[in-house]
Amino acid sequence: MDTWIEHRRTDGELIGWLRMRDEHFVAVDMLGREITEPLDYLDAEEALEERGLSFLAEPWLLEHPDGTSERVRITEVHPERITVRQDDYGVAAVAGANVRDYVLPFPAPARLRPLHGESGATTTKGGPA
Repeated sequence: MDTWIEHRRTDGELIGWLRMRDEHFVAVDMLGREITEPLDYLDAEEALEERGLSFLAEPWLLEHPDGTSERVRITEVHPERITVRQDDYGVAAVAGANVRDYVLPFPAPARLRPLHGESGATTTKGGPA
């Protein structure tokens, strides 16, 4: 990450990084995941602008080592770690709710993936996905 170039919105909010690959740039989102192939600088910046931060507010699926998975919400993103909270259809947002937090490494592991409206066919802990 030492060589990644921060990209901020016009209001100063960090929305990702640009990482050099040969003579081009790859856009990297706030989870540390590459979201583009190598592009010219302006196109990589545009990809980050289009991506924004709204994806962080969406539900995600966290797969556990035992093969189960559960619906989570991203609560914190730092270049050192990512924290997600068990989400039982909005309970994650309730102060004092009895929900579990998981601390994941940065960049986010592949076992954290967007829920994208998946049906209840997914095996989960704590309720249907």
